[in-house]
Amino acid sequence: MAKVLMVLYPDPVDGYPKNYARDDIPKIDHYPDGMTTPTPSKIDFKPGELLGSVSGELGLRKFLENAGHTLVVTSDKDGPNSTFDKELPDAEIVISQPFWPAYLTAERIAKAKKLKLAITAGIGSDHVDLDAAMKRGITVAEITYSNSISVSEHVVMMILALVRNYIPSYQWVIKGGWNIADSVARSYDLEGMNVGTVGAGRIGLAVLRRLKPFDVKLHYFDKHRVPEKVEKELGLTYHPSVESLVEASDVVTINAPLHSETERLFDDRLIGRMKRGSYLVNTARGKIVDRDAVVRALKSGQLAGYAGDVWFPQPAPKDHPWRTMPHHGMTPHVSGTSLSAQARYAAGTREILESYFAGKPIRTEYLIVDKGKLAGTGAKSYTGGDMTKGAEEVA
Repeated sequence: MAKVLMVLYPDPVDGYPKNYARDDIPKIDHYPDGMTTPTPSKIDFKPGELLGSVSGELGLRKFLENAGHTLVVTSDKDGPNSTFDKELPDAEIVISQPFWPAYLTAERIAKAKKLKLAITAGIGSDHVDLDAAMKRGITVAEITYSNSISVSEHVVMMILALVRNYIPSYQWVIKGGWNIADSVARSYDLEGMNVGTVGAGRIGLAVLRRLKPFDVKLHYFDKHRVPEKVEKELGLTYHPSVESLVEASDVVTINAPLHSETERLFDDRLIGRMKRGSYLVNTARGKIVDRDAVVRALKSGQLAGYAGDVWFPQPAPKDHPWRTMPHHGMTPHVSGTSLSAQARYAAGTREILESYFAGKPIRTEYLIVDKGKLAGTGAKSYTGGDMTKGAEEVA
C-alpha cells in the first residue's frame, strides 16, 4: 500500500466553514475546447465545499484509506524540520498545490527514495524540479484546464481594478470619506486601450475572449500562433516578440508558464520598453518578473499599476516589498482556487490516483513528466529546468 503525502494551505482563521455563501455551484462537464472535466469513478465531497485547505483534504481520505493507503495531510512545508520534510522519505505520492507549493527541489527528491508520482492539484508544476524528476523517472501530473477559466476571470477583474482605480476608491469608503477627486485622479476607461497577453494558451485565450466586449484592441505573443480563424474572430494582432507586444500595449497580462525561457522575463529592460503609465497584470508565476524591477517601475511612474496573484516564494515573507509598493492590487494566489475550481481539481486528483493505482495510463492532458521526459501538456508548455531555486528563503 502507498503512503500519500498531501500539502494544502491552512484552514480559515475562524475555523473550517460550517456553512457556505451559496448552496451549490454550476455543473460543468466540459471545457471550451471540448476536453471533458475530470471523470473519477465517484467523489466523496459536495461540489462547492472548501477542499483545498487542510481539513478539506481534497475529499480524498475516505477513498484512500478504504483502499488501505496511508494519507498524511499538512500545511507545514518549509525547512528541514517541517512535517513535509519528515514525512517525505517514505512517501510514494506527493500532492501539492500552486497556491501553497511544496517545493520539490532536487535535494528533496534525492531524499524521497520511494517517490513515484507528484501531482499538482491545479495547474503549473514549476514547484517541482522537472529535471530531477526526469532523471529519477518520477511522473509529474497536474489537473490541466481545471482552473484556467477561474484565473482568466481574475485577470479581467484585476485589469479593471487597476485601470478604474477601484481599490483606492473602496478604501476611501472604508475610511468614511467621499473623496471623488482623489478616487478619479488615477481612473481611466478601459475602452479603446491596447491590451496584450504574453501567452495565448488556455488562460491567455480565455482572457482575450472575455475582454473583446470591452471594445479594446487585442494583442498577443505566443510561441505557438493561434489559428487564423480565431485571430479574425477576436480581431487579434500577433506579435513575433515580447518586445513588440509591450511597446504596443497599454495593459499587459502575463499568462505563460514559468520555465527557463520566461524566468525574470520582465526585468528593468523589458519594463522600460513599455509605454509610460502602462499596467502589468501577472497571474502566471512570480518569477516571470523581476521583483525589484516592478517596485522601481511603480515608484518612478513607468508602471501606473501592477496587479499580481503570484509571488516567489509562496507564501511570501511578511517583509516582501510587493506588500507595500505603490499602486498595486496584489492577492495571495487565490485566482485558481475558487470553490468552483476546487471541485474540479479535487476530482481530477482522484482521477489520476484511480488510474495510477489501477495501473492504467494517466490522461495525456494531465501529464507534465512521464518516463523520463516531458510529456503531454508538459511537452507543449515547458522546457525543463529547475524553477525551485531560491525557495528556501521562505523558511
